[in-house]
Amino acid sequence: MIPRLVTLTALCIFSSTVLAKPIDEEAVTWLQNFIKVDTVNPPGNETRAVEYIGNILKAEDIAFDSAESAPGRGNLWARLKGGDEPALILLQHTDVVPADPDFWTTDPLSGERRDGFIWGRGALDMKGTGILQLATFISLHRRGAKLNRDVVLVASADEEAGGFYGAGWLVEHHPEIFDGAGLLINEGGGGRAMQGPPSFFVEVTQKVPVWLRLTAIDEPGHGSSPHPTSSVTRIVEALNIIRTNPFEPRIIPAVKAMFSAYADTLSGDERNAVKNIEESIKDPAFLLQLQETAPSQHALTRDTCSITRMQGSNKINVVPARTWAELDCRILPDRPSEIFVNQIRDMIKNTGVAVDVLMAFTPAVSSTNSKLFRAIEDVMTTRHPGSRIIPSVVGGFTDSHFTRDLGIDSYGFNPTVSESAELRRVHGNDERVNVEAFKRGVLDHLAIIEAVVF
Repeated sequence: MIPRLVTLTALCIFSSTVLAKPIDEEAVTWLQNFIKVDTVNPPGNETRAVEYIGNILKAEDIAFDSAESAPGRGNLWARLKGGDEPALILLQHTDVVPADPDFWTTDPLSGERRDGFIWGRGALDMKGTGILQLATFISLHRRGAKLNRDVVLVASADEEAGGFYGAGWLVEHHPEIFDGAGLLINEGGGGRAMQGPPSFFVEVTQKVPVWLRLTAIDEPGHGSSPHPTSSVTRIVEALNIIRTNPFEPRIIPAVKAMFSAYADTLSGDERNAVKNIEESIKDPAFLLQLQETAPSQHALTRDTCSITRMQGSNKINVVPARTWAELDCRILPDRPSEIFVNQIRDMIKNTGVAVDVLMAFTPAVSSTNSKLFRAIEDVMTTRHPGSRIIPSVVGGFTDSHFTRDLGIDSYGFNPTVSESAELRRVHGNDERVNVEAFKRGVLDHLAIIEAVVF
């Protein structure tokens, strides 16, 4: 791995010093080489990304700071000084999820350019977005014009595992990074190719993750002589209650606004059903069809729980004293997580199963009336005539929840336009980004940030 990193360092320094090369072309090279830097989480090793980005910044004579939250878990931040307006943060995470090369048509860490695409893990989530931010940051530095506010580039670790070694750790241990900040742009939204002009989804809030562990304790014994109850049967009963009693659907204002705007891209009965989503969710057939055809949209109509992990005995003929299961629950951001957890406890109170909270974030929604959101609207509708800007709610979570807790208006947005088929490759096989769309995204992103800082 060391020879690869040395080679990448040389490449990134060379590419960043060829100033005659257009910034969007430089960004393509930076992304290809960034994908080659192995930051698969677990274990992360994001210090490799700090070295990579740091060498690009050094070549531009841009000062930066870095810190490890644990061995190998590197984080980096750099600041361009400006005026007295609240600072703008460009936040990215540098870790990526694992990829099984047996199911890819290329090495997942190749950064190969082929058939008009850049291939590799992180091309979309989120090394591609990170390079857009880096290109914008460097462009502002090269321009040398006075900014109306500080612009801060933050490259953090561990987002794919919760961000506790990355953005969450930085908030706690280096709060000076976020002092005076009022705006932030991160992952979570983007451009979607449509039959006509594209639609641009801007994440303003997200479902709140509530990760739970269910634990049952009962009399152990031999598998040949079952008791009336056991830790396993208690867990199975509790899980079956949760599985067969889906939470009531409800539409919160942010979701209603998202569906209403999205409906304008549709036609006929589908348009009417989505436009009137508050009435449509009363029809079980509609909800079932929505879950089958668009599970990510269906997830925004209710709280959800997925059963993801279980453990009982380590021998087939032993009834264990303790059995546990874990749930990945995601709740709509309109109530505290404590209310939801108490609802779960009440549902399974007769099973003898205990409920412990492993992780729960606080809900928050960013305003659509900020300078950054308005810049996204103005720039994208001007540069992409006929396009729509749709404030959106995402079912997953990003590091933006940490910064919303600080009162920073935080938005998920990458202006790169992708086909729906390409977006389905995120966390899947053969992740890739269209080169020309990425290059246009570089320039669109720069235009948005310039509209905020000049």
